[in-house]
Amino acid sequence: MPPRLDRQGTALFLDLDGTLAEIEARPDDVGPNLRRTRVLAALAEAMGGRVAVLTGRTLAEADRIVGGAVPAVAAVHGLVRRGPRGGVEEPRPAPGLPQARESLRLLAEDKGLLLEDKGTSVAIHYRARPETEAEVRAAARRVAGATGLVLQEGTMVSELRSPGPHKGDALRAFLAEPPFAGHMPVMVGDDLTDEHAFAAAAAAGGYGILVGPPRETRARFRLGSVAEVLDWLDDDDGGNA
Repeated sequence: MPPRLDRQGTALFLDLDGTLAEIEARPDDVGPNLRRTRVLAALAEAMGGRVAVLTGRTLAEADRIVGGAVPAVAAVHGLVRRGPRGGVEEPRPAPGLPQARESLRLLAEDKGLLLEDKGTSVAIHYRARPETEAEVRAAARRVAGATGLVLQEGTMVSELRSPGPHKGDALRAFLAEPPFAGHMPVMVGDDLTDEHAFAAAAAAGGYGILVGPPRETRARFRLGSVAEVLDWLDDDDGGNA
């Protein structure tokens, strides 16, 4: 179990799906939650704005799900970053994306899978048909090799994205600017895509918290579920830590 959250000395970084929200069969099935929004808004106020969401979602999707409670967001696994003052950094989509999008579209149609287009990346979800995992991952590797895109494997999803920053880079960028600068980073996440951020938090004197079953990880602590994460964040005595 992680220690009680120190709201005075900490900069808090949170993954979204699998951490703040339960993973659903379809990404669109995840919606706003009154408790989650309340908890995040209260934390952002108590911590002077030192709360950021680091997610594979787009900015628009992240805002929809957290109810706009957190201004600082790194989206598409760190490729797109909106700072606490609202400025957005976003790379141009890589030239190989149209080819990748078409290849994965054909695979999704053939296998009955879900394709998600994020602008600077494209993802194919196989949660509804887990038996296709090996085939999807092999196809994604081939397309990545042919297009020069970065292959990002996640929980029941393979994603091809434009080269650029990952979640660890986004965490470091937040730590270099107010109000995050000078505070100990804590990263909470569940997926392989969060490992870069766990490592970045540890390198900066903080730590990571893995959500879900035990596995090999760079995180120091673990919480068992989304419900446990919300309970940990919603600790009314956290400000006294």
